[in-house]
Formats: sequence, structure tokens, C-alpha cells
Amino acid sequence: MSGLIGKKVGMTSIFDELGRSIPVTVIEVEPCTITQIKTDESDGYNAVQLAAFDKTGKNVSKAVKGHFDKAGSSPKKVVSEIRDFIPEGLELGDQLTIEDVFNVGDLVDVVGISKGKGFTGVMKRHNFSGVGDQTHGQHNRERAPGSIGQASDPSRVFKGTKMAGRSGNARTKVKNLSVAKILSESNMLLITGSVPGPKGGYLEIYNQSEEVTS
Repeated sequence: MSGLIGKKVGMTSIFDELGRSIPVTVIEVEPCTITQIKTDESDGYNAVQLAAFDKTGKNVSKAVKGHFDKAGSSPKKVVSEIRDFIPEGLELGDQLTIEDVFNVGDLVDVVGISKGKGFTGVMKRHNFSGVGDQTHGQHNRERAPGSIGQASDPSRVFKGTKMAGRSGNARTKVKNLSVAKILSESNMLLITGSVPGPKGGYLEIYNQSEEVTS
């Protein structure tokens, strides 16, 4: 499984050969620097650590700066590890571009931090339907969660019960989107559909085509 780091720019639409409008998300994918290569022999598993988007050096600790210096790279804002991905012919400090990893039509999974929605009720958080027709005197309980009690046995609320609480702001994966277009000159990747997070949010984009076709 291969992948790169990107930043969400926003959404737009393109037209296919039949003139149909296709909604796409525009993702900026700068060349990602290889800052560490892990192998079974040294670390117990295979992985490559990628870094992208420059960061001001004064905001980096000496330990982190030394890690980037070892790869001959300037400090980066985002560092991510791609498991079971060892780029052939590339070494520490080399860069991966969009063309090295993706082709038009590839299936991809996109991981990001979803938009935070604050403290929400059960209808918004878990899609409860509510009372609806307000029968049996339910004049003010349309959006209430209903009973959660367990009587005298087991006399507790089970863990994981769907209740009101903080919604969003969590690591989220959207699977099986497809690469609609690649704009190499501007380092832009156009992916069908929507992806997690706000504009400017950082994303991990994994190429799943090899797994799907095998």
C-alpha cells in the first residue's frame, strides 16, 4: 500500500466525456520527503515515514531538527508513516511526487480529522428519529434520547450506549474514492466525492488500487 500527504483546498466540479458534472475535492500534494525507512530487520515491520509542507525552523526542537537533518530535509509540518510501503530505488531524503504514486482512475482511501461540531444531541450525533408524531402526551420530548436505564438488573448503563456528547473532531477514513484528474504543474490531485476535514486540513491519501485488483 502506497500513499502521500496532502492538504485539502476545497471542492469543485469537472465534466466527463459525456458532459456529466462530477463533484471532486481538490487536494494539494507537495513532493513528500522520505525522512525514515523502517524494515523488518531494524524495526520489526516495513514502513516509510513521509514529511510534507515546510515549517519554520525556530518552532522545531533540536531532537526533531536532528531527525530532519539526517534526511537532508528542512523541518516539515506533517509527518506520517505508511505501513508496508518501501519505495523501490529511493533512499533517505528522496522525494515522492503525485506521479510516483497515483494514476487517474486509481482507488484511494483518504484519512483526515473531521470537522468538530461541539456537544450535540442524539439526533444529530447518532441519527435518532425522535418521538415524531408526539403521541401519548409527548409534547416536549421530540428530540430526547428516551430511557437508558436497566432497572434493578444490571442496575447500570452499558458502556458504549449512544448518548449526547462531543461530535466530530476525530480521525476519519473515507474509502474507495477515485482519482479523477492530476494537475502535475500545480501539485494538485482531484478526487471524486468529499473527504474529511475543513479547508486547509491535512490528509493522508492511500492508493488501494493494487489491493483491489489483486
